[in-house]
Amino acid sequence: MRYLFIICMVVSFMVAGCNHGQKMPGEVSQKRVNYRETQLLEYVNRNYSNPAGHYELGKYYQKARMYDKAVFELNLALSLAPVHRDAQAALIKTLILSSKEEQSKQFAQTYLTQASVMAEDSLLLGRAFQAEGLDDYALQCYQKATELAPDSADLQKQIGYFYLSKSENGKAQEYFTKSFQTDPYQADVARELGKMGVGVEVPQKVKKNPIGKAWKSVKGIFKKKPKTQE
Repeated sequence: MRYLFIICMVVSFMVAGCNHGQKMPGEVSQKRVNYRETQLLEYVNRNYSNPAGHYELGKYYQKARMYDKAVFELNLALSLAPVHRDAQAALIKTLILSSKEEQSKQFAQTYLTQASVMAEDSLLLGRAFQAEGLDDYALQCYQKATELAPDSADLQKQIGYFYLSKSENGKAQEYFTKSFQTDPYQADVARELGKMGVGVEVPQKVKKNPIGKAWKSVKGIFKKKPKTQE
C-alpha cells in the first residue's frame, strides 16, 4: 500500500510537470484581445482629437459585446467628426445589438436625412451601412443617391454589387447593364455581366498620337509659301 501511494505521488508530479507552462485553452487569444485593447487605448490617449482612433476602439468594443463602451467611443468619434459615415453606421448597429431599437431608428433617420442632400454622401453612408450588415438602410441610401444622380455609372455599379452580394442576380444584372450603358469603359462591370451570360465588350480607347500630330504641324510649315518681297 505504501509503494502504491509513492507511485501515485510520482505520477502526479510528472503530470504536473508536463502541464507546467502550458497555456489553458483560450488564454492566448484572451491575451491578444487585451493587447489589442491596450494598443487602441494608447493610440486614443496620444491622439485624443483624432476621430479614427475612437471609431476603431468603438468597433473593438462592439465586437467584444461591450456595447456601452462602444456607444461612448463612437459618440466621441462623431463629436469630433459629425459626418464620419462609418461611425454613424457602427453606432446604429451597436444600438440594435444592445436592444435599443427605437433609439437606433431615430439616429438612423437623422443620418439618412443628413446624407440625402448629396448623392456622394448617400453613397458613402450606404456603403457604411452595408459594411455593418444593415442592408435595408444601405438600400435606402443607394436609392436616394440614384435619385440625385440618375446618370452615375458608379452608383449603378455599386447597387449592382449590392444585389450580387445578396445573390439577387436578376437585379444585379439590371444595374450592371445600366452602369455599362452609361460608361462602357468598365472592365469589371463587363466581367460581371459576362459571368451572367451577357455578352459585352469594352471598347478600345483611341490613343492620340503626339508624334503624328507634330509631323502634321511640320508638314504644314513646309507647305506654306514664303512671302515674296514687293
